[in-house]
Amino acid sequence: MDKELIIRSSSDIVDFALLKDGKLIELHKEEEDNNFAVGDVFIAKIRKAVPGLNAAFVNVGYEKDAFLHYHDLGPQLPSLLKFVKRVSTGKPTDYLLKNFQFEKDIDKNGSIADALKSNQSILVQIVKEPISTKGPRISSELSIAGRYIVLVPFSDRISISQKIESKEEKDRLKRLVKSITPKGFGVIVRTVAEGKKVAELDSDLQNLLNRWTAMCKKLNKAHHPSKVLGEMNKASSILRDIFNDSFSSIVVDDEELYSQVKDYVHQIAPKKESIVKLHQNGVPIFEKYGIERQIKTSFGRTVSMAKGAYIVIEHTEALHVIDVNSGNRSNKEKNQEDTALEVNLISASEIARQLRLRDMGGIIVIDFIDMSNAENRKKLYNHLRDEMKDDKAKHKILPPSKFGLVQITRQRVRPERNIETKEENPNGIGEDIEAPIKVVQRITQDMERIFKKDYKKVTLNTHPFIAAFLTKGFPSIRSKWFLEHKKWVKIQPRDAYTYLEYHFYDKNGDKIN
Repeated sequence: MDKELIIRSSSDIVDFALLKDGKLIELHKEEEDNNFAVGDVFIAKIRKAVPGLNAAFVNVGYEKDAFLHYHDLGPQLPSLLKFVKRVSTGKPTDYLLKNFQFEKDIDKNGSIADALKSNQSILVQIVKEPISTKGPRISSELSIAGRYIVLVPFSDRISISQKIESKEEKDRLKRLVKSITPKGFGVIVRTVAEGKKVAELDSDLQNLLNRWTAMCKKLNKAHHPSKVLGEMNKASSILRDIFNDSFSSIVVDDEELYSQVKDYVHQIAPKKESIVKLHQNGVPIFEKYGIERQIKTSFGRTVSMAKGAYIVIEHTEALHVIDVNSGNRSNKEKNQEDTALEVNLISASEIARQLRLRDMGGIIVIDFIDMSNAENRKKLYNHLRDEMKDDKAKHKILPPSKFGLVQITRQRVRPERNIETKEENPNGIGEDIEAPIKVVQRITQDMERIFKKDYKKVTLNTHPFIAAFLTKGFPSIRSKWFLEHKKWVKIQPRDAYTYLEYHFYDKNGDKIN
């Protein structure tokens, strides 16, 4: 199983595509103006406590107040508030909590009005980005994620990832981590720490403690509200969370970002540094690796699959509904049950991919094709669980109901990724729409104007359908241009272009207006 990470950079947006055996399984975007990413820590002020919701609204600088529920306060809230108050007033404090006097934990079933007061300063962390009309969801139980461990201030708990199955390995890691963790901090050991030596764990821990100290030093002069600790850049955070030995290449199209990624991979896996490559080909990076085409076929209401089957994805305010259809597969198998099982298994794999690709969260209801055999229903359920086991988002899958519906809840921490795949109808419905032949006529007119300016080499970038229209047949339209003007035009299909979009470029790659 080969994994590739393809990174495309533009002036203010960086796109990350994760491929598994050449197939797109995750798509992420980092925008410069995203000031409320999951993991960011803010020094903020309590706006008001609402006993009816057992929650508080907190001003973190977003247009809508952030939501802080009592259950997200963390048991060590009094210690956190005491620490923030002491540090904010500039009193000399041991940021590493070695000599810090801890307060009594809050009651698990207490009231928000007893825990927080209006206008109180508090450190909070974004756990869910602003979605739709809602502000961010926050927690005052802070954690700082590293490559192998997660540091939890004001705690004394050592937890080991449940995905590490060996009891001996769990005991070994617990023993090692306990020996290096300073007083006042808890640690969660991540899955990738399996088999690692104490020196690697300690290096990661020291890096996290340095980040914690740097954040604390900002608190004295920090405005309320303001970000005091930001997540690392998206490229590094993605690699931190998913990088392993199965990665065969990481390709970046920006030199500065390439250097950053190479440096980070050198830190976490020096032997794999050679897989980081700089894309310098003239073809855009997402087209070179077939990502643009996969995006166009993977997003949208209907998604086609192998063997003629397809799924339909509908969105409502409360949940997502997915309907599975056999399409023209229905007459391929000997009986209805075999057809249903085959289509359902193919669909389960695609649905697991779609949930990660679109980052769909909340409640998802799937209407698989009915199967009367209980063994087949169990096989489907187990297959769906296996397909989703690599999904980093927390999720729970319920067995098929009496009506054959499968329900999934999946953690939603950021807005769903939605890409518009519909284009204008070029066959002429509406005044602003042009037929394909008219697009070609426009291209031909522009081409004649460009030929008069005596460009030596001209490249035309256009939609693949239009490119085929210009180059296929004998004589092709491009051949006619050559016979008339004695100049050959290179035609480059571009998957990312809309049907009506095209651009000309000179021999230096500069756009011709």
